Amino acid sequence: MLGLKLPTDPRWINIVEKNIEEILTDHAFCEQKAASTAISLIVSFPEYTDLVQEMVKLVKEEISHFKMVHDKIIERGWILGRERKDEYVNQLLRFFPKGGSRTDQLVNRLLYAALIEARSCERFRLLSEELTDKELAEFYRSLMVSEANHYTMFLGFARQYGDRTQVDQKWQDLLHFEAEIMKNLSKKETIHG
Repeated sequence: MLGLKLPTDPRWINIVEKNIEEILTDHAFCEQKAASTAISLIVSFPEYTDLVQEMVKLVKEEISHFKMVHDKIIERGWILGRERKDEYVNQLLRFFPKGGSRTDQLVNRLLYAALIEARSCERFRLLSEELTDKELAEFYRSLMVSEANHYTMFLGFARQYGDRTQVDQKWQDLLHFEAEIMKNLSKKETIHG
């Protein structure tokens, strides 16, 4: 369903299990960045009324997810650590050329967001199935569905606003590019890295 070309190395779960505090901190910042991305799309493309309406809903949802993750951190007696550099996202951005038409820029941002949500969904599924901490596994199972919905929403908007054939080709190219990135990741207790 997600179309990812390279699944996460299953050993990633072993890394996560050793430092739950780190994965929760990274996850909290991912949710915060997702809300920021939605706000940025509203600010950058206000003329796309249907997109703006969905992004308003997304901001509310993502910030509520941030609170849920932050609450998990507090419940465990920890505090939210500092934001970490997201190597995955930084490498993913290299796929997209600078410039282009306004529509190209919008489509690129939507595809970028769709892929991040797809990878998050795949990682949340792994966490929900493999974590020995059953409470946390259930927590990730509940979030997995949201990530899948976000992925399909962003991809749907990209196909709606761009030329469908070109968007689908760019999406496939991006999936292959992301698979190459993933070959060198899954070595840290981060959602994407």
